[in-house]
Amino acid sequence: MTLAALNSPVDLDQSQLFIVGQQRLEGELHVNGAKNSALALMAASALSHEPVRLRNMPDLTDIGAMAKILVSLGMGFHLEGSSAVLRGGGLTSHDPSYDLTRKLRASFFLIGPLLARHGVAKVPLPGGCRIGSRPVREHNKGLQAMGARISMKDGVVSAEAQGNHGRLQGCSIHLDYPSVGATETLMMAATLAEGETVLNNAAQEPEVMDLAGLLKTMGARIQGAGSSTIRIAGVKQLHGADYAVIPDRIEAGTFLIAAAAARSRLHVTPVETSHLSAVLAKLEEMGCSISPQGQGLTITTPGQLRGCELRTQPFPGFPTDLQAPFMALLSTAEGDSFVTETVFENRLQHVAELQRMGAQIHTNGVNAAHVKGVPMLSGVPVTGTDLRAAAALVIAGLAADGVTQVGGLENLDRGYARLEERLQSVGARINRIDATQTAQTAQTALTGSLDLSYSSIPDPSQGACRNW
Repeated sequence: MTLAALNSPVDLDQSQLFIVGQQRLEGELHVNGAKNSALALMAASALSHEPVRLRNMPDLTDIGAMAKILVSLGMGFHLEGSSAVLRGGGLTSHDPSYDLTRKLRASFFLIGPLLARHGVAKVPLPGGCRIGSRPVREHNKGLQAMGARISMKDGVVSAEAQGNHGRLQGCSIHLDYPSVGATETLMMAATLAEGETVLNNAAQEPEVMDLAGLLKTMGARIQGAGSSTIRIAGVKQLHGADYAVIPDRIEAGTFLIAAAAARSRLHVTPVETSHLSAVLAKLEEMGCSISPQGQGLTITTPGQLRGCELRTQPFPGFPTDLQAPFMALLSTAEGDSFVTETVFENRLQHVAELQRMGAQIHTNGVNAAHVKGVPMLSGVPVTGTDLRAAAALVIAGLAADGVTQVGGLENLDRGYARLEERLQSVGARINRIDATQTAQTAQTALTGSLDLSYSSIPDPSQGACRNW
């Protein structure tokens, strides 16, 4: 693991992926540690003065961004292979800078640990993908119930514990919505609070359970994680730990969907089947065959798939993070499909780009879409406007006829490490091309001596491609 984001990264928005579609995928893809879980575990490490070792860490730009934030607060951070060791003994600051936090939604998780440990915290409002308002009202409301005074000015949330010796006070909190971020923030804050905290209508996602697992390994007293009611009995301090991040269910789902779109047989491992039950059910409903093998799953896809209806929901429902990739798959299925997004109000930005590839998608307002499958998508230049939209366009490119150019890689690389290299290993014809390289260079890199016409592809070095 390198976490290149800790250094000056390549200007990712000036690179593209070139994909020659209609190639069968075959072999095995390894699933990395869960990004959404790892970010919360890194924040939790700030609760202890002792070192916390996190194993199975994904090598992603978001992870590097969180590491930078923690180092700026005085914590130690270093890599040992696929593990990261975080040392909270030097934590001295409680106010991460806006420049470091503005592009990382998970940075707001830090308000819980900083407030619990210091009694005070100042954290800028979160950034990340522009897929919705991502309010922090539930976070703030819960911290206020625990005795924190909350104020907001110039986009910065300031919190100060008003209890004895600057400690938060345990209480009963009801979340109006089972927000994963709020559940994790409040659970971390409650570990060092005085007395018992009860979170009602808590999020039940696997990432919440993983965070609880780390916190319990660090000495926290937590019951009920994975259910709608979580009880946390506060302790005076937490100690160090050695803990492995769970496999990324969203990455695993992306690989399975990619195999279905390419009408292929692929083994994906490791996979915790219970974390993907809603997705697996939809794939089987469409006609895919999925069987357990070792620690993973093998998917076999027939030549034709059937459309279906899906609605995103909090876990254990269909995950919002796989809605865009699944819509790319539905675009190639026979018949009509209907997609309803209920988690984020602006998560259909990929529709316009899929339409450019020939997908027949009609939206109803901002949260629903009718997808009528087409026999074949066509490769064209497209841009991923957010992380999962970018993944959807890669999947569409794998299924499309011709060459697909995917931009917006600064979004893709936030959640998928070296995706093109891993897809190459199972037969995909995909390569990353810097903007300074010409279309002819892209042809050689992708196809060798294969005679493919790139006449319709703009030359990136001439600035002809949108947003690149």
